[in-house]
Amino acid sequence: MPTYKAPLRDMRFLINEVLDYSTHYASLSNGADATPDMVDAILDGAAALCEDVLAPINLSGDAEGCTFSNGNVTTPSGFKEAYKAFVEGGWQGLSFPTEYGGQGLPMSVNVFKSEMAGTANWSFNMYPGLSIGCINTLMQYGTPAQKKLYLPPLVAGEWTGTMCLTEAQCGTDLAQVKTRAVPQADGTFKLTGTKIFISSGEHDLTDNIIHIVLARLPDAPAGTRGISLFIVPKVIVNDDGTLGARNAVNCGSIEHKMGIRASSTALLNFDDATGYMIAEENKGLEAMFTFMNTARIGTAIQGVAQAEASFQGALAYARERRSMRALSGKKEPEFAADALIWHPDVRRMLLTQKAFAFYNLNAIESVFIQTIATGKFKMVLL
Repeated sequence: MPTYKAPLRDMRFLINEVLDYSTHYASLSNGADATPDMVDAILDGAAALCEDVLAPINLSGDAEGCTFSNGNVTTPSGFKEAYKAFVEGGWQGLSFPTEYGGQGLPMSVNVFKSEMAGTANWSFNMYPGLSIGCINTLMQYGTPAQKKLYLPPLVAGEWTGTMCLTEAQCGTDLAQVKTRAVPQADGTFKLTGTKIFISSGEHDLTDNIIHIVLARLPDAPAGTRGISLFIVPKVIVNDDGTLGARNAVNCGSIEHKMGIRASSTALLNFDDATGYMIAEENKGLEAMFTFMNTARIGTAIQGVAQAEASFQGALAYARERRSMRALSGKKEPEFAADALIWHPDVRRMLLTQKAFAFYNLNAIESVFIQTIATGKFKMVLL
């Protein structure tokens, strides 16, 4: 794997020459601070973090993987230090409102950062990446009290969030969800059930994890019309924002995977865990789609990130690996053979890789430009 280099030249070409971001940002209610100088500084800072901090622990993190012991997950060497640098740099709050501690910049600014971080180290990027969906869901459906309590530490990156949908008997068919939520006299709920394949479901990077959980009330209608949505923190949060007792949600195991092994994918057991309802009763699936749609953007970014990573890897290999001579004559006579990059069909394949990576970044940026309006995220096409 070659040393990762952020494709800043390509990004700046898209920003300035293709999509005319300065004009677009000037039209946004939250775009005044996204000046060309500010965006340039953000790109440079994100590139430095990704090249110098995240990329060096990508291969080692995948080789080491997460470890599980007695309900606790330990991330690979270097991940805690990298996450601390991520938080200290304010990278999680780039595009979230200032009232919750964010920088209030347009959401598309965050897409560039996420693409770089994803290419440098996708396993790492999943920890703060899942939190974005958690934050978006709380911003759109949380009560004022819930927003005040949970959003500032999530936006700061001090806590992370998860999306808890899948159960052993159902994946995408959420009509079969069995996790139950029993209402309590104090307005809370007790959740019982098991969720599987929960990305970032347990780890040692933060003191708290905010789980967003689909569950059923005792008298809920059958099918998807009977699903409600709940906040279930790993550690109960007191009214003053301090952390209280450990909640009754525990990690039963983590998945053994072919890739992104430094990202913990957990089985979570809820044993009368305390939860707090988001949105309306039996309207949880609709609210959860805010999280799911955020995850879809993340999946698209993952595709772009891996396209860029594959191009950078292939380019480095083509420059180093030697086989036969170029059709137009010797290019490197000091060696027994010329590098692969001198062969026309190899160059064609490299250019195709480059074109796909660049085209897809352009597609994401042009479609997923978002603004924050009245507390809700709205899709805007350039």
